[in-house]
Amino acid sequence: MEYYAPLSYLVPAEEDGMLLRTILQNRLNVSRKLLSRLKLTERGITVNGERKYITVRVQAGDLVEVRMETETSEDILPQAIPLDIIHEDDHVLIVNKPAGMIVHPTHGHYVNTLANAVVYHWQERGEDVRFRPVHRLDQETSGVLAIAKNPYVHQQISDQMQANTVMKEYLALVHGRLDKDSGTIEGPIDRDPAAPHYRIVTPDGYHAVTHYWTEERFRDATLVRLRLETGRTHQIRVHMQHIGHPLIGDKMYGPGAREMAEAALQPENGGSGTALYGAGGPNAEGGAAGCQAESAAERPNAAGQFGLERHALHASKLAFDHPGTRMRVEYKAELPADMREALERLQNGGADGTE
Repeated sequence: MEYYAPLSYLVPAEEDGMLLRTILQNRLNVSRKLLSRLKLTERGITVNGERKYITVRVQAGDLVEVRMETETSEDILPQAIPLDIIHEDDHVLIVNKPAGMIVHPTHGHYVNTLANAVVYHWQERGEDVRFRPVHRLDQETSGVLAIAKNPYVHQQISDQMQANTVMKEYLALVHGRLDKDSGTIEGPIDRDPAAPHYRIVTPDGYHAVTHYWTEERFRDATLVRLRLETGRTHQIRVHMQHIGHPLIGDKMYGPGAREMAEAALQPENGGSGTALYGAGGPNAEGGAAGCQAESAAERPNAAGQFGLERHALHASKLAFDHPGTRMRVEYKAELPADMREALERLQNGGADGTE
């Protein structure tokens, strides 16, 4: 039987005599579900290398270890796709995802995903590991992404995300000049009833909070740093649209995107004639003021003027408590070439650059 690298805990003097169950649940933070699984695994729970019942009492200096059986992603085709690896150890793989790459295979996208690349990478290393991304990035979003290498690590980081102790920071180029040096956007997010793949800010939505800091202003654009307090689908894109500063290049929430999508649905253009949004659309009731009335012609959404082929959003930083070492770790990814080029154009006065 093959196992993932063990998770270890050295019992300190002040915990002498404590129940092994307590160590597992309160020190290693093993969930009840995982604990039940470990109890049935041959070497799932050991003390000083020997299998033990969770009802025994440990002594100071004991080495407690938990092990999980290895698994493979048999449903994912390994592909030799280059990976930009920021960090890898026995417990996590941190990659810099390129823009344009889907994280996990979906219907119609079974190959050329990050999962295909990662599974191949592990296969080449001789590791039997199941692909478990801890979080997701949109296809067009680049940057730091964490992948757990066993169920325990996935659970631990997921719990941290639920407790809001994982720090996720992004850099974005947005339309317009942000007046404030910093701010917080609090706007509940939910699906648009008229177009379920779109998200909107609505009073009946799910709690969503985004913090932002203005990094650099240009004539009609801003470089902004953002930090998520919650993790709703498309949160940054929806929130920035909501305050009137949609992401440059955003084909779904950018200026003119609604008009172009609705035009494509009109019968004369071969569409069904069905409205893409309900009354007021995604900008209704306190939506993206200053963007609602503008057409694509008045304020082009095309990112080509900035040298971009996607929305200008990059996951630049990720920090969490490492489940293996229990130390705080932070991983960074520099701006990719396309966003650096767009930023340089703005700094040099090109496109919507400085006056």
